[in-house]
Amino acid sequence: MSGYQLGILSLAAGLAVAGATGCATKNYVRNETAPLVDRTNQLNEKTAANNRQIHGVDDRAQSGIRQAQGSADAASRNAQDASKAAGDAESSANTAVHRADSLESVVKGLDNYKPVADVAVTFGFDKAVLTREEREQLDGFAAQLGSATGYILEVTGGTDSTGPAEYNYELSQRRADVVVQYLASKHGIPAHRFYLIGIGKDKAVAPNTTAEGRKQNRRVEVRLLENTVAASTQTATVQ
Repeated sequence: MSGYQLGILSLAAGLAVAGATGCATKNYVRNETAPLVDRTNQLNEKTAANNRQIHGVDDRAQSGIRQAQGSADAASRNAQDASKAAGDAESSANTAVHRADSLESVVKGLDNYKPVADVAVTFGFDKAVLTREEREQLDGFAAQLGSATGYILEVTGGTDSTGPAEYNYELSQRRADVVVQYLASKHGIPAHRFYLIGIGKDKAVAPNTTAEGRKQNRRVEVRLLENTVAASTQTATVQ
């Protein structure tokens, strides 16, 4: 065989070996990188799923926050409406019920009014709540109003000497208010019939040095004052 033919055979053999080596290298790289690609794809899918889950949780959380905020806003509006209604009711009551430091300062022609009946109810320490016994006392007193003509009710609230003066004035007013509210709601007495006086601890009816004396001072007195002129006029008309 000639040298030329040997060269051709050697070149062909070399190319065959190189081709085989190249194929082997490509297969190796493909075999090694394929699992990495698969794992990368899996990680990407998991990351996307996690992101979707996080977004879902966030959306639900935001929705819950919006619902809670809506409920809070509604509750706040209801509270504001209730507060306004209570304020309006208190304003109406304050307008309808006469309040003064003394009856003489608001009632003209007081000489025409004569006391007909009275009742006194007492309260627990720092309390402005009527007990069943006190309500029964007021019921008995209110039963006398059916035959009264041109009358007014003097409602005087008092306290014992315990505590600051300003607080006791406020407490005596609350006690008087409780009695007025009960008589008005239970017995239908018009608000303009009442004259409220909160005297705090200024006018004690018993010594504050004993428990019994302090109890008597924690009181509300109600006096029925009837207009004698109106009563006599009605009597003359009937005759």
